[in-house]
Amino acid sequence: MVNVPKERKTYCSNRACRKHLPHKVTQYKSGKASNFAQGKRRYDSKQMGYGGQTKPVFHKKAKTTRKVVLRLECKKCKSKHHLTLKRTKHFELGTKKADTGHQY
Repeated sequence: MVNVPKERKTYCSNRACRKHLPHKVTQYKSGKASNFAQGKRRYDSKQMGYGGQTKPVFHKKAKTTRKVVLRLECKKCKSKHHLTLKRTKHFELGTKKADTGHQY
């Protein structure tokens, strides 16, 4: 289980800053794939007509986890950069850790 705070003081490489400043942390999520990217256009034109599936379809999935990518946004200059973490099954952003043991 990885728990990351929603704010983190780290280096900003933008020309305006170039020092350690607080950054807002979010989890990176890839955008919707475009239908007009060159690879997609080529694939669609190859698939047209008769002849079935033309490219290999991947089935041998081996990994059970994905690498977590953080998106860091500088609070001063609003520039963004990514930070890759290790593989993990459970990832949380800014949640408080539950106290274990007996409570009075």
